[in-house]
Amino acid sequence: MSFQSVEINDETVLRLPGAASAAPAPEPLLPVLIVLHQETSTPGRVGNVLRALGHRLDVRRPRFGDPLPATLDDHAGAVIFGGPMSANDPDDYVRQEIDWIAVPLREQRPFLGICLGAQMLAKQLGGRVAPHPQGRAQIGYYPIRPTAAGLSLCPDWPDHVYHWHGEGFELPAGAELLAEGSDFPVEAIQAGHAFGFQFHPDVTYAMMHRWTTRGCERLGLPGARERHHHFADRAVHDVTERAWLKRFLQGWLARAPMSLMAQAAE
Repeated sequence: MSFQSVEINDETVLRLPGAASAAPAPEPLLPVLIVLHQETSTPGRVGNVLRALGHRLDVRRPRFGDPLPATLDDHAGAVIFGGPMSANDPDDYVRQEIDWIAVPLREQRPFLGICLGAQMLAKQLGGRVAPHPQGRAQIGYYPIRPTAAGLSLCPDWPDHVYHWHGEGFELPAGAELLAEGSDFPVEAIQAGHAFGFQFHPDVTYAMMHRWTTRGCERLGLPGARERHHHFADRAVHDVTERAWLKRFLQGWLARAPMSLMAQAAE
């Protein structure tokens, strides 16, 4: 019996006589729209997971003049990330992003807001964003408690997650509470296919180093954790948070309409 050799990805393999040809490569998936707020910002672990799932990232920075699309027909979903600014700031790009969230809400496309992005979602839905009444902040790891709705959506929530914020938001009318906290009661919400997290599942180890170095003055705010606690707590809680994020994003992307999946394969 003779064998044929073929080259696949620069490797020589043997093919048995009569064996079926290799399946064609899958068609590329639609990209995910990524909205960032600083020149050096990255999508961190969220971007890593999305790329691992086969999605390209369409990165936009409206603060620096990048336009936002009029429709999400060409995207699998959209994520607005955090930043040092406030959803209450009068800057044009802040208002533009809040108004733009009406697009994924209207089109019922997957949307995720993280920290500032979640506060923008709350504002779009008519909720209030404000500092803690006693001036407290959450900077470091803090406990969260998933609600029955949150457990129904995703059963394996982490019990501590990473935060970096001094403002919080109230539960908007029509939104569902997925997880709650203490100093800031609203930790995660859902409105249709739109989700908002007050915490930062996107933060990588390198990002934590940068934030706690460049933003070290914030570590002295009331309620903030000292720098060494950030890394000690990460060693305890990060594995659970990382695994939960991957499962969440897989389910989140599955909310894209089937028509979009067919369009990506054309």
